[in-house]
Amino acid sequence: MTPAGLAPGDPSADPEHRPSAPSSAPGDTSADTSADTAAEELLGSADPGPLLAAGDSADVFAVDDKLVLRRYREGRDATSEAAMVRHVVAHGYPAPAVYAAAGSDIVMERLHGPTLLQSLAAGETSIHDAAALLADLHARLHALPVPEDWDGPTSQSWPESMAGTVVVHLDLHPANVILTETHGAAVVDWCNTRIGTAELDVAISALIISEVAVDAGGVYSQAARALLAALLSAVDVDVIGALDEAATLRSQDPTLVVGERGLVPVAATLVRELIEVSARS
Repeated sequence: MTPAGLAPGDPSADPEHRPSAPSSAPGDTSADTSADTAAEELLGSADPGPLLAAGDSADVFAVDDKLVLRRYREGRDATSEAAMVRHVVAHGYPAPAVYAAAGSDIVMERLHGPTLLQSLAAGETSIHDAAALLADLHARLHALPVPEDWDGPTSQSWPESMAGTVVVHLDLHPANVILTETHGAAVVDWCNTRIGTAELDVAISALIISEVAVDAGGVYSQAARALLAALLSAVDVDVIGALDEAATLRSQDPTLVVGERGLVPVAATLVRELIEVSARS
């Protein structure tokens, strides 16, 4: 897994000379307006704060205890991603609030807590519970209404527009789920979000976990195999029917290196085998 999400135990930024989002009571729109104004001042900033996380295509900077700035290195337009995150949050889905976005920058809520991956590794969350949580996050996302006026990806973006009728994340795995006190389990790293199919979204998640499982030298390979089997049992979609499309799409991911790309077909085989074994039992 190669996430660009937020991590716990991150360095706290010195808030001096940097605007922060004020605390607000429910319904306090004046505080929300102040937060938006403060966040807009951060867009394009040469010094948004210390580096919090470096992902495959973006860096996340700690503005202060309440805000982070996510910036794409290649100048990718982040506004459609920000619009989708605002949409899912407005409909009650657990994700960080977006305060401002322009060009390659998004200023959003800073989430605090371990990732689901870290919680699994520490033995604080069981494989069964993690699989149930991932399945629930998928089901809740796919049940949301599709935004009517969402401006999708450009022709240069990956993945490009696809057929489908539900909101999809296309990178929903344990390292992109933050276990917070305020939001419960919240999903981060929405750079691949599109309108697609639930089957493809779940198949992509299964493939990402399966890639860890088939990496024989990986620390988490055995646990990932168990998590994959539990996830496939917990979801209620036709993963097999979307597996070939998911493998093709995953193989085209520009953030994968040669070794990672080579794991995709092997990972797809494992997903198919586990589904067939489950069907026979």
